Amino acid sequence: MSENITEVFVGIDVSKSTLDVGLEPSGEAFQINYESAEVDKLITRLQQALPTLIVMEATGGLEVQAATAMAAKGLPVAVVNPRQVRDFAKATGRLAKTDKIDAAVLAAFAKAIRPQVRPLKDEETQALDDLVDRRRQLIGMRVQEVLRLGTAVTKPMQQSLKKHIKWLDRQIDDVDGDLKRRLRESDVWRAKEDLLKSIPGIGSVTTMTLLSKCPELGQLNRREIAALVGVAPMANDSGKHRGKRSIWGGRAEIRAVLYMAALTAMRCNAPIKAFAERLKKAGKLPKVVIVACMRKLLTIMNAMLKNNSPWMPEMG
Repeated sequence: MSENITEVFVGIDVSKSTLDVGLEPSGEAFQINYESAEVDKLITRLQQALPTLIVMEATGGLEVQAATAMAAKGLPVAVVNPRQVRDFAKATGRLAKTDKIDAAVLAAFAKAIRPQVRPLKDEETQALDDLVDRRRQLIGMRVQEVLRLGTAVTKPMQQSLKKHIKWLDRQIDDVDGDLKRRLRESDVWRAKEDLLKSIPGIGSVTTMTLLSKCPELGQLNRREIAALVGVAPMANDSGKHRGKRSIWGGRAEIRAVLYMAALTAMRCNAPIKAFAERLKKAGKLPKVVIVACMRKLLTIMNAMLKNNSPWMPEMG
């Protein structure tokens, strides 16, 4: 006998001091303070609800603590690009904007779009769990030292406490940085993938290859990224001799997926198609045209990740 199991989708709107939580299809909504003890209670509550998917937006790092804590406990959490969520809200007529409404929109987005979440590997989950625990320990130690500083009378004791608090601050910053890096390198982090897959002609293989094999994407300028991948034409001149420009070096695996992506984009991506046609009319060889389209796609993707901006036709 089969049972009707209702899927649960959760949207979490993150701010500096609070988390607003919305659930679909129940419509339940509530708010908690954004602190470790409250996040732990929320995780227990969500584990009992058995959610199909939890979605929160990338908000400049504010989401890291909650997202890593949930991922470390095996919850299916996805961090997505906020522009995609706002576009979804506009398309569904949800124009008002409050923290409670945003949480409900995120839950509806999770239910309708279902950004894919792949479970973390066991060692990744354990590493995240250890780091979350360590952060909690460091925060606790810092609280105790600050309390002691408030009652310290002698100057040597005050100096010792201040020195230790500064050290703890550095340790907490290091752990936060490690958590952010691990989150953004994991499959939980969907914002970069969502941005790249918005480009016509760019699919999952190209996206995952670029994100895994080219972590510099979005951090360099257009010339640097083209040279790094190996799609920048290199001069071959000596004296009065002007040799044929060619590409060499770089990362062959990335060039291979860019080649296939460029062929697709030349057919279905209007700006890239128009760019290729201009080069053909100028008498450029087919191979030169393809490489130029590869380079253009790469620099577009680099700019999108650097500026956290979705695909727009004028980018071509």
